[in-house]
Amino acid sequence: MMNLAQAPLKTSWRVRQIIPSEAAPERASQLEEIGFLPGEWVSVVTHGFPGGDPLVVRVGLSTFALRREEAMCIELQPKDGHD
Repeated sequence: MMNLAQAPLKTSWRVRQIIPSEAAPERASQLEEIGFLPGEWVSVVTHGFPGGDPLVVRVGLSTFALRREEAMCIELQPKDGHD
């Protein structure tokens, strides 16, 4: 399964699920509260420079900066819905 941190730039995906991190289990609910919900459209707009962190991402009509470790919690499915 691909997560948001692995997604190619400027490609559309659907959020499949949020996977809680063992190090920060509260992160899953925080991501859901700001709009990362199953079925929502999401894309990575750009990566920070240098080092590629944070990621600038769009979910629905909102844009956020997420750390790579946060983006790794967001499991994706292709926009056609097949795995």
